[in-house]
Amino acid sequence: MSDYRSDQIKRSEYMQWAKTCSQAHFNLATSGLTSVPIGEFPVELEELEITKPGGYGYDPLQQRIARHSGVSEECVVAATGTSMANHLAMAALLDPGDEVLIEHPTYGPLLDIANYLGAKVKRFARKLEAKFVVEPAEIAKTISNRTRLILLSNLHNPSGGLIPVETLRAIGEMAQLIGAHVLVDEVYLEMLFGDSTPPFAFSIGQALAPSGDNPYIITNSLTKVYGLSGLRCGWILASPILARRIWLLNDLFGVNAAHPAEGMSVMAFNHLEQFRERARTLLATNRALLDSFLDSRGDLECFRPPGGSVVFPRLTHGDAEAFCKLLREKYDTSVVPGRFFEMPRHFRIGIGGDTQNVRTGLERLSAALDEFAKR
Repeated sequence: MSDYRSDQIKRSEYMQWAKTCSQAHFNLATSGLTSVPIGEFPVELEELEITKPGGYGYDPLQQRIARHSGVSEECVVAATGTSMANHLAMAALLDPGDEVLIEHPTYGPLLDIANYLGAKVKRFARKLEAKFVVEPAEIAKTISNRTRLILLSNLHNPSGGLIPVETLRAIGEMAQLIGAHVLVDEVYLEMLFGDSTPPFAFSIGQALAPSGDNPYIITNSLTKVYGLSGLRCGWILASPILARRIWLLNDLFGVNAAHPAEGMSVMAFNHLEQFRERARTLLATNRALLDSFLDSRGDLECFRPPGGSVVFPRLTHGDAEAFCKLLREKYDTSVVPGRFFEMPRHFRIGIGGDTQNVRTGLERLSAALDEFAKR
């Protein structure tokens, strides 16, 4: 076998780091909720089967996802987590050389997928000074007749920023004029909870194109909000024609999902309010700890989002990479270095863990900042 150099390997640098280097006793690097323990999951073993009949999708799960999302079943494509959902959606739309607009900063694997697919990547800024909002004018300056896809995250990863409905509509209108699509990763959006959650972008697209091709594609999962990452229950919402294309494309990748996970995902949807309340309570408690920490720090500049599980502070002085190294090695606490979001002066803090772990992690983060300031 050839000995390839590491820079020749097709990979996600961030995912490799997350799997091999992010773990610490006090983990503030994860962006999802701490996992639901098996004792709190309503497992009904007698209803689980190892294998299901062939076909595209598992009908009970398709029905739950459609009902949850407020769309028809023909618009739903089940996928193995949001990561595979994003990959499938982008692969169905992009050919090598196609132009894609991607927010900056962005979640590293989204950029990795576009590059892997051979797309021509152009960027538009989401700035700390503007609370990481998406400015339609920024997209208008970047979009062209060659643009095939505009890629967004809402809530934004890494900052947690929310895209207002009117902004989503304006972006969709721009895309529609040139026959492009807008892919919105909404994996964190339900962390707003309840009535404060704006309509899914997909529903805005239905209003823009009631009898045509919806310009929006939505990806989501049960992973981040509900602490159910092990189920790998993700999905794509797309127009029926595009959804069919994605199902067929998936025959080259995943073929069929693990059926016991599909069955457990149906059980999860049947008890989703239980998991939603668990998430709401945990994040409310941990956000109070985060606010107290941020209030105490004059050496961090930080936008505080309306909800979610992450913030993306900027260190006012010093090398943030060196700080993350100190934090990890001396204080056994991890955050995500900003280089994985192309913002090296920043780092991402996640507050979805066990409350005691988050509390102690923030205390150690504060101590590390104090020590770093003396260097």
